[in-house]
Amino acid sequence: MQRGRRTIDISVAELSALFQVIFVDLVLAGDNAIVVGMVAAGLPAADRRRVIIIGIAAATVMRILFAAVTVQLMQVVGLVLAGGLLLLWVSWKLWREIEERRKEAAAAKAVAEATLMATPDEESEASTESATEAPPRTTLRQAVVQIVIADLSMSLDNVLAVAGIARAHTWILVTGLVFSVAFMGLAAAYIARLLERHHWIAYVGLAVIFYVAIEMIVGGAQDVALISQ
Repeated sequence: MQRGRRTIDISVAELSALFQVIFVDLVLAGDNAIVVGMVAAGLPAADRRRVIIIGIAAATVMRILFAAVTVQLMQVVGLVLAGGLLLLWVSWKLWREIEERRKEAAAAKAVAEATLMATPDEESEASTESATEAPPRTTLRQAVVQIVIADLSMSLDNVLAVAGIARAHTWILVTGLVFSVAFMGLAAAYIARLLERHHWIAYVGLAVIFYVAIEMIVGGAQDVALISQ
């Protein structure tokens, strides 16, 4: 009976960690979704779906391997403290990025409103300039490489956050990453629009990451103190 209660307790704890990991992954997937959308927009319509699937699949495998190694490294005394401090810096960086996106959205809205007030001749001139300055389309291979590199460059924030939550539960880490990246690949545009319309979701995710950073710093400092004694 006691054994059964223990199993239920462990399951509840793991489900809680899994929910947090998936939530943080989905929030952090917003940046990746924007990159995927921008790169895919430079391709013909027939190649857009393929480049998203190929790029996200390759990035998923590499991020899972990176995350698994990170979990093992975080078992070393002192690395949890260092990871918490780095994650605290990541929280600050993410907050600045969220604020920058909010300001850019406000500026874009102002430009759109000004365009509505413009005359037909001014609108035609603006459209002509936009068409002239449009960048050349990239190849499918170039697009895949860009998506994978961009995903890997932003994976440090993601992996540190979810590794701090999952700790030794590698399956939670892998499940969260697979779920979020697959969802991002299938609905990249939707995630970007969701974060754009509901900015508070990004702030909630940021609060979760900040909490994890503080928890890692406190726990890591205690581990170092115990070893020092």
